[in-house]
Amino acid sequence: MDIINEITRSHRELHESGETKTLVLTRRYDAGTEDVWDACTNAERISRWMLPITGDLRLGGNYQLKDNAGGEILHCERPSLLKVTWAYGPGPASEVEVRLTAEDGGTLFELRHTAVPPPDMWSQFGPGAVGIGWDLALLGLSMHLTGGMIPDHDRMHETEEGRQFITESSQAWGEAFLAAGATAEHAAAATKATTAFYAPTPE
Repeated sequence: MDIINEITRSHRELHESGETKTLVLTRRYDAGTEDVWDACTNAERISRWMLPITGDLRLGGNYQLKDNAGGEILHCERPSLLKVTWAYGPGPASEVEVRLTAEDGGTLFELRHTAVPPPDMWSQFGPGAVGIGWDLALLGLSMHLTGGMIPDHDRMHETEEGRQFITESSQAWGEAFLAAGATAEHAAAATKATTAFYAPTPE
């Protein structure tokens, strides 16, 4: 699989309401809805394409991704809707919602991440700080569904192809930031800062 082309398979939007920001990622997978649903809710499969996960994976239960986010399962309607709280680091928990819709033998996948980010972080990085992480996750899911080799997200920046993926993801989120009303200067600065964070220049 050409992982660079995976960037163009997703549509990115940013919605802002005061301090609340919602990142939206939409893309199509060729796999059927039941298969995509199982990949997103089965602990063993989540561990293969995202991160090891523990917890009580049912409505009202809690989950924890290894060395990453955890939270509560708020809504679970098989095979179309999953909504969870997403707590990572200090500050209030955010919410992540995944909607699956059958489409021409495949699945339309929509992810919405709603949060109130720290103002200084948002000013410096914009939506790319979180958006690149989700692009990497959706790449892993795509590889999992097609039987491809799932990249190590923590080492993506060490390969030329990985650095290109991160750079183009950052640029795509910069464009979404601009479309949502950011100035060209702010969007460009946020894109540069985000790219440097995820793919620092090799020494």
